[in-house]
Amino acid sequence: MASPLTSDEEAAWRALARVVIVLPRLIDAELLRVDNLTLNEYTVLMVLSEAPNHARRMADLTNDVPITPSGLTRLMERLERQGMVTKMRADTDGRGQLAMLTEKGMERLHNAWPGHSDSVRRIVLENLSGLDLPTLTRALNGIASYQVDPGTNRRRG
Repeated sequence: MASPLTSDEEAAWRALARVVIVLPRLIDAELLRVDNLTLNEYTVLMVLSEAPNHARRMADLTNDVPITPSGLTRLMERLERQGMVTKMRADTDGRGQLAMLTEKGMERLHNAWPGHSDSVRRIVLENLSGLDLPTLTRALNGIASYQVDPGTNRRRG
């Protein structure tokens, strides 16, 4: 039988769980207020801006944006109507679709970036001052990459 969490472990776990819920709402509200852009829209534009040729397979984008595949499809349709992305068939297999950032999408991201950076700095980074950020980053990436083998219920990889 597992031992109970210590009071420090319990407090850290509860704080992290609350941040996972609250932080996206806060950043989304800031982006909407300042730039009339949702966090999911910003994330798609950012991910595409960093991709080779500013394009990614739609199936790969589902790993980067915390919405359902059908929600991502609707989001991409909205961004396409606004001229910020274009979609095309993937030339590698003909079945998949690529999303490509347009010049207008890059400009929209460029205009939103300063306000988003200010929000992240004020809401997140100021609260982390004095912490070892590289160590925190490694720990958070370890959590994010954690995978459980359904057969054994133990960590894979």
